[in-house]
Parts: sequence; structure tokens; C-alpha cells
Amino acid sequence: MLTLFWTDALFLLLLAMLGALIWQTRSHEHLRRPWRKVARSRSAMISAVILIAYLLIAVLDSIHFLPRDGEGGAQFKTEPASVLDWCLMPLRTRVEKTYSAPLATQGYARETLREADGGTRWDYPRLKHGGAHLKDPERAWLGDVLRTGFKGAAGGFGLGAMFGLGAVALIARMRGLPFSLVGGEVLSGQSEIPWRAMLGTVIALCVVGGVLGELALKYHVFGTDKVGEDVLYQALKSIRTGILIGTLTTFVTLPLSLLLGILAGYFRGWVDDVIQYVYTTLNSIPGVLLIAAVILLTQVYMAKHEEEFASLALRADLRLLFLCLILGITSWTGLCRLLRAETLKLREMEYVQAAQALGVRQGTILLRHILPNVFHIVLISVALDFSSLVLAEAVLSYVNIGVDPTTDSWGNMINSARLEMAREPPVWWSLTAAFAFMFALVLAANLFADAVRDAFDPRRAD
Repeated sequence: MLTLFWTDALFLLLLAMLGALIWQTRSHEHLRRPWRKVARSRSAMISAVILIAYLLIAVLDSIHFLPRDGEGGAQFKTEPASVLDWCLMPLRTRVEKTYSAPLATQGYARETLREADGGTRWDYPRLKHGGAHLKDPERAWLGDVLRTGFKGAAGGFGLGAMFGLGAVALIARMRGLPFSLVGGEVLSGQSEIPWRAMLGTVIALCVVGGVLGELALKYHVFGTDKVGEDVLYQALKSIRTGILIGTLTTFVTLPLSLLLGILAGYFRGWVDDVIQYVYTTLNSIPGVLLIAAVILLTQVYMAKHEEEFASLALRADLRLLFLCLILGITSWTGLCRLLRAETLKLREMEYVQAAQALGVRQGTILLRHILPNVFHIVLISVALDFSSLVLAEAVLSYVNIGVDPTTDSWGNMINSARLEMAREPPVWWSLTAAFAFMFALVLAANLFADAVRDAFDPRRAD
């Protein structure tokens, strides 16, 4: 039975709005021109492929349902699961006793083991799931890992190659050219859009995914944490949290920034004074204190209304929603100032003054002449702020005022790794996995944002 969280609904609504914006862009040449420049950037297109992969995982993790309680039962469980949970069921259900290193077959700490003859020995225990198929792990482990990894790489390469051939066939059909001609153009890298780099990235992602997928069926690729949960599963589940923080915060920021920034710059006078007073006052409040206060109030509300939150997932979702709201409220002022300054300049332009002289209504002037000409600033700001918001979640969760501790996030993984690194020997894989996934997302977002900035900045226009 499908169930919908608040964050799921807002995220899917935001994706629908993004799709409508892309469709609207197709019919306006002045909007297509800078995006064509972005499409010609090799680094931007490679980053776009990586961002789409992250986005697909986030979408799968945002479609929740209540699983049936037992095989064929009519009752449903109270804790919802997502489509991603269903896809990663082997990783989700294979829980060990405690820590285990990446690709290990034995536990990470010695314990007292009971022999078949009733005696005991002090040794590393065999894992319940990791490498359980091996009869002699010491001799067969390396060969099995290599064979399994090669099998996954071959399968991933085949899947990526099939996708690449399908993409070339689609391009050839859309352009009305022979498949061989388009294929040669793509392979030689002579196409206007860097299809070779994009398809190469897709194949690389498929190969990496194939290797991780095959190994994850037999081992814990990134090890397990203190309670024996698979770290790879936690890292993949954390993608949704990072994406939601970066997108839903924008959902709150844009209306405030656009409305107040344009009104302040266009009407000036007392309207400008009031809006400046609001964002100046808001900037004077330390953001961390405001976020901590809102999260505390949210926890107090949930404690007093326990009957409204029957599951831990609902409580975690509400906290995530309020975190996005408060991050949006504390981060709209910078964009508002930029839009105010740009509107002050635009209101003095000849076409705006001519519209005023002809008696065009103020609302029409704002929608037809001001808003389209400040939209490049909005796109640049949103693209640049996305990565900083993803990093902000990690920092806030590290100081325990971020998402709920039961929510999978890179910040919570880093926070828990704080004590794990102090062990002897240190448990380093949770921190490494969170860093690797977050680094890939932030780097791709920054590279794509740089290309968007160069394409939409009027000073850099060709």
C-alpha cells in the first residue's frame, strides 16, 4: 500500500516543476542559447550524468509503501519502506553482530568462541553473511573476490554498452542520419555535444555499480557498523537526505528571495526599507542557534502529540521537513540582496520606463520585464548553493541539530564515525564511505554550477 510523506510530496512536486521549466525552455530561443553552451561543456555533461544517477536513487527512495505483515497477510506493517529498500533488500536484511571490515569474512574484534568438543578459544568469529559461502576463506577469499568483481564489471559494461548503443540509435533517428555515421561521430568525439564523454561516464557508472552489486551479494563491500548494519546500504540511503536538503531548501528560498528582492528593488521607498529591515534583522541572528531552536521546538511538539506519529519514519520525516524549512528561511537573504540590486538597475532601463509611460500595470511589468531578466541570477545562485546545503546537513548532523538520528544521512555517518576512529584499531570505513559519496555529489554539483554560471553570466556571453 502506497504511502506519501510530506518530503516525498514536495520533492516530487519540485521535480514536476523542474520538468515544466525544461519544457517551457524548449520554446524560447533566448533560454535555449545558454543551455546549449552548458551542453557543449564536457565537465558539465559528465557532472550532469552523475547528478542524474544520484537523483534516480533519491526518487526510488522517495516512493514509500507499507509492506504486508507476513506472506499473503491482509495486514500492513506500520513502518513504511521505499522502492530502494525493496531493491536493496539483501543489504538491508543481512545484519551482522557488530563491526566487520570491508570485504571481510571474519569479525573485527576477537571474542570467545566455543569449539565442537566443548572447549573455547580466543579468535575472530566468522561472519554470518559476509563470505559465508567460502569453506576455506584464507585460501579462497582473494580468488573469489576477483572473480566476483570481474563478473560484476563484465555485466555492468554490457549494460552500459547496450545503453550507449540505444542512445546512439536514438540520436541517429532524431537527426535522420545513418547509425554508422552518428556512431563514428560519437566515438571520435567530434559531436557538438560531448556524447562520448557522457556515454563513457554512463558505462563507468554501470561498471562500478556492477562490481558493487555482485560483491554486495556475497560480502559487505564497505563493512558494517557498530550494530552490524551494512555501510554501503547506509551510504546509498543517505543520498535521498542530501538531495532533499539541497532541493527542498531551494523550494523555500526561491519564493522569498524572488518576491521580496524584486519588490524591494522595483518599488523602493518604504517597501524597500521594510524588506531591508527584515533580512538585516534575520542576518543578525546566528543561524545555528535559530536552527537548534526550531529543531528543539519540533521535538517538543512530537513529544506532546505522540498519537499523530505512529512510526519512527513519520517523526524523522517531520524533522527533516522542518530542517529544510529553517535552512531555507536562514539562507534566502543573500539571493534577495542580489535580486534587489539587479532590479534597481533594470527599473531604470528604457523598455521598463516605456512600459510605465504607456500605462502597463505594475504586475505585468514585474512578470514580463523584470522577472525574466533576473532569472539568470536565480539559476546561478541555486546551482552554486546546492553543494553548500549538502555540506551544511553534514555539519549540522555532526553537532546533533541536523536530521533525526534514525535517518540515514552522511552527517549521521560522520557523527557516529567520530568515536569509531578512536578505537584501536580504528574503524575507518564508515567515514570513508560517507566522504566518498558526498564528495562525488558535491564535486559534480560544483562543476555543473561553474558551467551554468559561465553560460548565464552576461559578462561572459559570446
